[in-house]
Amino acid sequence: MSLLAVNPGAYYHLESFESPRYREYFNQLVRPEDLGDVDLQAFDTILIPCRTPANRMIPHAPRLAAFLAQGGTVVATGESRSDLWLPGFRFHAQATNYWWWREAQGDLGIQITNPAHAIFNYLTPESLTWHLHGWFDLAEGADVIASNAEGKPILAIDTVTTRGRMVLTTLDPFYHHGSHFMPATTWFLDGFLPWIASLRSDNGNGV
Repeated sequence: MSLLAVNPGAYYHLESFESPRYREYFNQLVRPEDLGDVDLQAFDTILIPCRTPANRMIPHAPRLAAFLAQGGTVVATGESRSDLWLPGFRFHAQATNYWWWREAQGDLGIQITNPAHAIFNYLTPESLTWHLHGWFDLAEGADVIASNAEGKPILAIDTVTTRGRMVLTTLDPFYHHGSHFMPATTWFLDGFLPWIASLRSDNGNGV
Protein backbone atom coordinates (compact mmCIF):
# COMPACT_ATOMS: atom_id res chain seq x y z
CA MET A 1 0.00 0.00 0.00
CA SER A 2 1.33 3.44 -0.91
CA LEU A 3 -0.20 6.52 0.68
CA LEU A 4 -0.08 10.11 -0.58
CA ALA A 5 -1.06 12.66 2.06
CA VAL A 6 -2.13 16.19 1.21
CA ASN A 7 -0.36 18.55 3.59
CA PRO A 8 -2.01 21.98 3.83
CA GLY A 9 0.83 23.15 6.09
CA ALA A 10 -0.89 24.29 9.30
CA TYR A 11 0.92 23.53 12.53
CA TYR A 12 -1.38 20.61 13.34
CA HIS A 13 -0.79 19.08 9.90
CA LEU A 14 2.97 19.38 10.30
CA GLU A 15 2.85 17.80 13.75
CA SER A 16 0.66 14.94 12.52
CA PHE A 17 2.55 14.22 9.29
CA GLU A 18 6.16 14.98 10.13
CA SER A 19 6.61 13.93 13.76
CA PRO A 20 7.94 10.43 14.44
CA ARG A 21 4.67 8.98 15.75
CA TYR A 22 2.99 8.74 12.31
CA ARG A 23 5.36 9.83 9.57
CA GLU A 24 6.16 6.24 8.54
CA TYR A 25 2.62 5.85 7.19
CA PHE A 26 3.00 8.55 4.52
CA ASN A 27 4.99 7.72 1.39
CA GLN A 28 4.76 11.28 0.10
CA LEU A 29 3.41 14.63 1.25
CA VAL A 30 2.13 17.25 -1.17
CA ARG A 31 0.67 20.75 -0.86
CA PRO A 32 -2.88 20.96 -2.22
CA GLU A 33 -1.73 23.38 -4.93
CA ASP A 34 0.88 20.87 -6.13
CA LEU A 35 -1.44 17.87 -6.35
CA GLY A 36 -1.71 18.33 -10.10
CA ASP A 37 2.03 17.68 -10.44
CA VAL A 38 1.86 14.25 -8.79
CA ASP A 39 1.28 10.98 -10.63
CA LEU A 40 -1.68 9.78 -8.59
CA GLN A 41 -1.55 6.34 -10.17
CA ALA A 42 1.67 5.71 -8.24
CA PHE A 43 -0.46 5.52 -5.08
CA ASP A 44 -3.18 3.25 -3.76
CA THR A 45 -4.58 5.82 -1.34
CA ILE A 46 -4.84 9.61 -1.07
CA LEU A 47 -5.50 11.13 2.36
CA ILE A 48 -6.84 14.64 2.82
CA PRO A 49 -6.72 15.70 6.49
CA CYS A 50 -8.98 17.75 8.72
CA ARG A 51 -9.38 21.45 8.04
CA THR A 52 -8.00 21.42 4.54
CA PRO A 53 -9.59 24.52 2.98
CA ALA A 54 -12.11 23.40 0.37
CA ASN A 55 -11.02 26.08 -2.10
CA ARG A 56 -7.58 24.45 -2.20
CA MET A 57 -9.10 21.06 -3.13
CA ILE A 58 -11.98 21.98 -5.46
CA PRO A 59 -9.67 22.51 -8.48
CA HIS A 60 -8.53 18.89 -8.10
CA ALA A 61 -12.02 17.34 -8.01
CA PRO A 62 -11.76 15.97 -11.58
CA ARG A 63 -8.42 14.27 -10.87
CA LEU A 64 -9.75 12.76 -7.63
CA ALA A 65 -12.82 11.50 -9.51
CA ALA A 66 -10.57 9.90 -12.12
CA PHE A 67 -8.44 8.31 -9.39
CA LEU A 68 -11.57 6.83 -7.81
CA ALA A 69 -12.86 5.67 -11.21
CA GLN A 70 -9.69 3.63 -11.57
CA GLY A 71 -10.24 1.92 -8.22
CA GLY A 72 -8.23 4.13 -5.88
CA THR A 73 -9.04 4.94 -2.26
CA VAL A 74 -9.57 8.49 -0.99
CA VAL A 75 -9.67 9.17 2.77
CA ALA A 76 -11.15 12.50 3.85
CA THR A 77 -11.42 13.62 7.47
CA GLY A 78 -13.55 16.37 8.96
CA GLU A 79 -14.03 20.12 8.63
CA SER A 80 -12.83 20.18 5.02
CA ARG A 81 -16.19 20.24 3.18
CA SER A 82 -15.15 17.14 1.30
CA ASP A 83 -18.62 17.02 -0.29
CA LEU A 84 -17.52 19.97 -2.45
CA TRP A 85 -14.67 18.04 -4.08
CA LEU A 86 -15.73 14.38 -3.81
CA PRO A 87 -18.85 12.89 -5.42
CA GLY A 88 -22.05 11.38 -4.11
CA PHE A 89 -22.73 12.81 -0.63
CA ARG A 90 -23.56 15.98 1.29
CA PHE A 91 -22.29 17.37 4.58
CA HIS A 92 -24.61 18.89 7.18
CA ALA A 93 -23.26 20.93 10.09
CA GLN A 94 -24.55 20.38 13.61
CA ALA A 95 -24.15 22.35 16.80
CA THR A 96 -20.98 21.21 18.57
CA ASN A 97 -21.18 20.31 22.25
CA TYR A 98 -17.63 20.87 23.50
CA TRP A 99 -18.42 20.18 27.15
CA TRP A 100 -20.68 17.12 27.12
CA TRP A 101 -18.33 15.19 29.44
CA ARG A 102 -18.83 17.84 32.14
CA GLU A 103 -22.60 17.33 32.13
CA ALA A 104 -24.31 14.97 34.57
CA GLN A 105 -24.31 11.55 32.90
CA GLY A 106 -22.86 13.21 29.82
CA ASP A 107 -23.01 11.16 26.64
CA LEU A 108 -22.04 12.38 23.18
CA GLY A 109 -24.30 9.73 21.71
CA ILE A 110 -21.90 8.10 19.25
CA GLN A 111 -23.47 4.91 17.88
CA ILE A 112 -21.40 2.10 16.39
CA THR A 113 -23.60 0.96 13.53
CA ASN A 114 -21.34 -1.76 12.12
CA PRO A 115 -19.45 -3.26 15.07
CA ALA A 116 -18.35 -6.27 13.01
CA HIS A 117 -16.35 -4.13 10.59
CA ALA A 118 -12.62 -4.84 10.47
CA ILE A 119 -11.84 -1.25 11.43
CA PHE A 120 -12.73 -2.22 15.00
CA ASN A 121 -9.73 -4.51 15.08
CA TYR A 122 -7.90 -1.17 15.26
CA LEU A 123 -10.35 1.28 16.89
CA THR A 124 -12.53 1.31 20.00
CA PRO A 125 -15.77 3.27 20.45
CA GLU A 126 -13.95 5.52 22.92
CA SER A 127 -11.45 6.50 20.23
CA LEU A 128 -14.30 7.94 18.12
CA THR A 129 -15.65 10.06 20.95
CA TRP A 130 -14.54 13.65 21.47
CA HIS A 131 -17.06 16.00 19.79
CA LEU A 132 -18.97 16.35 16.54
CA HIS A 133 -19.22 19.04 13.87
CA GLY A 134 -21.72 17.43 11.51
CA TRP A 135 -22.97 14.42 9.58
CA PHE A 136 -23.36 13.11 6.02
CA ASP A 137 -26.14 12.29 3.61
CA LEU A 138 -24.66 9.30 1.79
CA ALA A 139 -25.42 7.27 -1.29
CA GLU A 140 -27.69 4.28 -0.72
CA GLY A 141 -25.54 1.26 -0.02
CA ALA A 142 -22.65 3.10 1.63
CA ASP A 143 -21.33 1.25 4.68
CA VAL A 144 -22.05 3.40 7.74
CA ILE A 145 -19.57 2.56 10.50
CA ALA A 146 -20.63 5.09 13.16
CA SER A 147 -23.42 7.63 13.59
CA ASN A 148 -24.35 10.53 15.84
CA ALA A 149 -27.09 10.37 18.47
CA GLU A 150 -29.74 10.92 15.79
CA GLY A 151 -28.45 8.04 13.67
CA LYS A 152 -26.80 10.29 11.07
CA PRO A 153 -23.51 9.00 9.59
CA ILE A 154 -20.22 10.38 10.91
CA LEU A 155 -17.88 7.62 9.65
CA ALA A 156 -18.58 5.62 6.52
CA ILE A 157 -17.06 3.81 3.56
CA ASP A 158 -18.59 4.39 0.12
CA THR A 159 -17.80 1.80 -2.54
CA VAL A 160 -21.02 2.34 -4.49
CA THR A 161 -20.68 5.86 -5.89
CA THR A 162 -17.48 5.11 -7.83
CA ARG A 163 -15.37 2.09 -8.77
CA GLY A 164 -13.04 3.10 -5.94
CA ARG A 165 -13.47 3.60 -2.23
CA MET A 166 -14.09 6.74 -0.20
CA VAL A 167 -13.42 6.62 3.54
CA LEU A 168 -15.34 9.59 4.93
CA THR A 169 -15.62 11.04 8.40
CA THR A 170 -16.80 14.29 9.95
CA LEU A 171 -14.36 13.70 12.82
CA ASP A 172 -11.27 15.94 12.91
CA PRO A 173 -8.48 13.87 14.52
CA PHE A 174 -5.45 15.43 12.81
CA TYR A 175 -6.41 18.89 14.05
CA HIS A 176 -6.75 17.84 17.68
CA HIS A 177 -3.82 15.43 17.74
CA GLY A 178 -1.58 18.03 16.14
CA SER A 179 -2.82 20.64 18.62
CA HIS A 180 -1.91 18.36 21.55
CA PHE A 181 -5.34 18.14 23.11
CA MET A 182 -8.23 15.66 23.06
CA PRO A 183 -6.38 12.37 23.81
CA ALA A 184 -9.09 10.34 22.05
CA THR A 185 -7.96 11.81 18.74
CA THR A 186 -4.50 10.32 19.22
CA TRP A 187 -6.11 6.98 20.11
CA PHE A 188 -8.13 7.31 16.91
CA LEU A 189 -5.09 7.94 14.70
CA ASP A 190 -3.13 5.18 16.48
CA GLY A 191 -5.70 2.76 15.04
CA PHE A 192 -7.00 4.55 11.96
CA LEU A 193 -3.66 4.93 10.20
CA PRO A 194 -2.66 1.25 10.65
CA TRP A 195 -6.11 0.28 9.37
CA ILE A 196 -5.64 2.46 6.28
CA ALA A 197 -2.24 0.85 5.79
CA SER A 198 -3.92 -2.57 5.88
CA LEU A 199 -6.33 -1.79 3.06
CA ARG A 200 -5.86 -3.46 -0.28
CA SER A 201 -7.01 -1.46 -3.27
CA ASP A 202 -8.79 -4.50 -4.73
CA ASN A 203 -10.93 -5.08 -1.61
CA GLY A 204 -14.01 -2.88 -1.48
CA ASN A 205 -15.04 -4.16 1.91
CA GLY A 206 -12.15 -2.50 3.69
CA VAL A 207 -10.96 -5.64 5.43
